Amino acid sequence: MAYTTINKPTDYFNTVLYTGNGSTQSITGIGFQPDWVWIKNRSGTDVHAIYDSVRGANKNLRSESTAAEGSQSTGLTSFDSDGFAVGDTGSVNTSSNNFVSWNWLASNTTASNSNGSITSTVSANTTAGFSIVSFTGTAANATVGHGLGVAPDCIITKSRVNAENWGFYHQSLGGGKQLELNTTAAVKTSSAYYNDTSPTSTVFSIGTADSTNDNQNMIAYCFAEKKGYSKIGQYEGNANADGTFVYTGFLPAWVLVKNIDAAENWIIFDNKRPGYNLTDALLKPSLNNAESTSGVKFDLVSNGFKARVSDAEGNSSNTFIYMAFAEHPFVSSTGTPVTAG
Repeated sequence: MAYTTINKPTDYFNTVLYTGNGSTQSITGIGFQPDWVWIKNRSGTDVHAIYDSVRGANKNLRSESTAAEGSQSTGLTSFDSDGFAVGDTGSVNTSSNNFVSWNWLASNTTASNSNGSITSTVSANTTAGFSIVSFTGTAANATVGHGLGVAPDCIITKSRVNAENWGFYHQSLGGGKQLELNTTAAVKTSSAYYNDTSPTSTVFSIGTADSTNDNQNMIAYCFAEKKGYSKIGQYEGNANADGTFVYTGFLPAWVLVKNIDAAENWIIFDNKRPGYNLTDALLKPSLNNAESTSGVKFDLVSNGFKARVSDAEGNSSNTFIYMAFAEHPFVSSTGTPVTAG
């Protein structure tokens, strides 16, 4: 039996809550220097604020929007050894508002990668199966090196320069289909997204679509599933209050879900909001809405998650894709069961 190689998932992913002060502050307690930080004001309708160390601090993208990369001198101002610093921009630091930050570790450095037909700049963490990839698109079929050493199961792409949809590749859909992180759209089919080609251990393929290969600077976030730490899969909803159980092999800390059959919002739930079951504090990447407890509800359990209400965003009679990261593995690297808590 293969066991996890990551006994402490919070060394690679962690959710941190904080309260804005309307000025400047350092957000600590993450446990590492993050390379990808996704911030949302839980109290208000500010945009999702997404930053990464490859593009550099002060460069934000918005998951709910086609907007090009913005420059913010008072947004996220630095990536620090145990967190990050923010200025007074409302989307990251409105006074007295509650915020959540989701934080991932890549490599804290970059390297040039020439495995693909397009040379990329990569910050890769092969242990955790996560890389940040910067490249210049060509608007023609091409390949891009991702640095993971195994084929990624999920790839999120965005044009940095032009107002284009986000691209979202998921291994269960294959190289001819795509979702859009910023819209409610059901899965779409076209060879223009990924040239009808699944990723390999060295490269991912891109077609001619602006969401994956705009003729401008592009950014990609690549994820490869790691046993006991991350799970990237799909499930069938049952339209029942006694909802579908999804086995992940760990106690989830963070889960992203999308109905691929219908025009429904993406949802994110995590182990810090509210911090107990039922987990019903939802944020939606495709909307700038404040946190809401209206809609689908889940239990986070030692080996997966389970829907507790019928809802089209998480448990209707449709197919759903998900990506999850662990709070605790179900079984450690030695084969010993891990007690959550």
